Amino acid sequence: MDNLDKLDIAILRELQKNARITITELASRVGLSKTPCQIRMRRLEDQGYILGYIALVDQKKLGTKHVAFVQVSLSDTRTKALQAFNDAVRNIPEIEQCHMIAANFDYLLKVRTADMESYRAVLGEKISSLPFVTQTSTFVVMEDVKDIEAKLV
Repeated sequence: MDNLDKLDIAILRELQKNARITITELASRVGLSKTPCQIRMRRLEDQGYILGYIALVDQKKLGTKHVAFVQVSLSDTRTKALQAFNDAVRNIPEIEQCHMIAANFDYLLKVRTADMESYRAVLGEKISSLPFVTQTSTFVVMEDVKDIEAKLV
């Protein structure tokens, strides 16, 4: 962030609040005219500060309200084994997030399904058969207290 100034950070904050904001409104909110704001935005995209724009959807309305976190332990943590696991995880749509963890287990997965029955099928048929998986532990979410809030720069 060393090469970002106050205006760049202001642009990023506004886009995190509302990525659908018009360039005219964005420019107004950060104190720039339209063209310099567009140039800065494009630079932030080109330099990889802005990775993309997404729509946040209501998972309950889509029927995928069940969330579980899964601790995964592997039998092998050498580079090839980790890569095989990582590649396989990317092919399971129910896994929303996958993080390698420095703990007494290797990975933490966030899994979203319709209900406990469908989660059980994902765990038994997909997650447990991932390369090098030896053990899993599941933690079921009872209530979302804070979710989908991006940390503003």
